[in-house]
This record gives sequence, C-alpha cells and structure tokens, in this order.
Amino acid sequence: MIIVISPSKTLDFSVNAFHTHTQARQLGQSQELIETSKQLSPEDLASLMKISEKLSQLNWQRYQDFQQPFTLTNSKQALLAFKGDVYGGIDSDNYTKEDFSFAQKHLRILSGLYGALRPLDLIQPYRLEMGTRLQNKQGKNLYEFWGNQVTELLNQDLYDDPTPILINLASNEYFKVIKPKVLDAKILTLSFKENKAGIYKVIGIHAKRARGLMTNFIIKNRIIEAEQIKAFNLDNYIYNKSLSTENEWVFSRS
Repeated sequence: MIIVISPSKTLDFSVNAFHTHTQARQLGQSQELIETSKQLSPEDLASLMKISEKLSQLNWQRYQDFQQPFTLTNSKQALLAFKGDVYGGIDSDNYTKEDFSFAQKHLRILSGLYGALRPLDLIQPYRLEMGTRLQNKQGKNLYEFWGNQVTELLNQDLYDDPTPILINLASNEYFKVIKPKVLDAKILTLSFKENKAGIYKVIGIHAKRARGLMTNFIIKNRIIEAEQIKAFNLDNYIYNKSLSTENEWVFSRS
C-alpha cells in the first residue's frame, strides 16, 4: 500500500537533528526543470506562477542556487521540510526511526519539481506547483513533462505488494500527474466532508488538515490493509458508509 499526498508551498529549512536521509530518485528530471527555469527572469516567474515581485525574486534566486550533490548542509528531508495545513496534521517532528522507516516505504509526496518523493529524500527550497504551465522539451506544462514517469516509479514501489493499492490523499492538481491506466494498482480516494445543515461539503482548509491526520494515523498505526483505515476517528471524523463508494471513502463530521 502506498499513500500519496501533495507538497506545500510553505517550507522550513531550519536545522534538524534527524540525520538519516536518502536521495530523490528523479533528480535527473529535476535538473532538467531547473535548467529550464534558470532561463526565466524574476518577471517571467511572477507572471508564470502568479506570485508577487518579492516571491518571484526569492524563487529566481533558489533556481540559481540549486546544486548537486544534495547534502544535509544544503538540503533537508522532504517530510521535515514541508509545512502548511496538511503537514500540520503529520507529527513528523516526533517520529521515531521506526515511524520514518514505515513512512519511507508507504508514503510518497508528489512534487512538480521532484516527481515522487519519499519522506527522507533530500530536497532544496523551491516553488514549482504541478499545475504550472512551464514550457519544456516534453510539452507545455509539467503534466506533459512527467508523462508516465511518476506512475511508473509508483509501480516499482508497489511491485512486491500482493494486493497493490494506492491511497489518494493528494489534491486534484497533484493527483492528475498519476495515470490510472498505467498504474498497476487499485486507487482508493479518501475524502473529508463537513455536515452543514444536513448537506455534506468539502471545506478546503479542514480537508487539508484531515489528510495530514489520516496520513499520520496510517503511519503511527502501521496500517497496510485498506479496511483498517475505516477506524480513523480523529477530529471527530468517522467513516460514512452512506456517502462512500467502492473507490472513494468519505469521512464526515458535524
């Protein structure tokens, strides 16, 4: 079983005491995107990413500073570097070695720049959302750049699983990089809805945190069978059978 989540625009590259790390497996592709992005001016980045002048200057400098090899002096483990709503629900700062080991095997972070990241893969600061229309040698956007590559890497990770299943906790923007027809696994999407006067709705900020809580729940409880996910009951969410389907399980709260 593999869980996929989205990255975050918010990053924390302060020093951490956890030294175990791995190298991202698609750094060759990352380098291609960096070389393409380096050719853009801060003004180009501001227009492309719809960000402020200050942020465009910051990210232009990040592209110029990008360097290999990745080490603990110029990089940080992905799961510890990403912050924000989803990651607020993942208690990674207090993970044991055993927690990280389980996460390393079962969690993947989908990234516009790095492809499919494992939690302990080192990353350098960046901003490149999956929906960015960055012209590249493969096409007009990042979906065309990555093509089947992310999906094929996930297939490798699921190869030895007798009942492969992909737990989708990513946003639509990021999950679109995965090709269901190429993936050799069942896809199960987990959704989180609020009951507002009898109508169940997805409220973005709450759903993001719930995705993090679910990710943390799976890791801390070493869940490897989908049926065990139904026991999730954090922040008053419970499995809602009446709203769920075979391929989408809904957790709701009042």
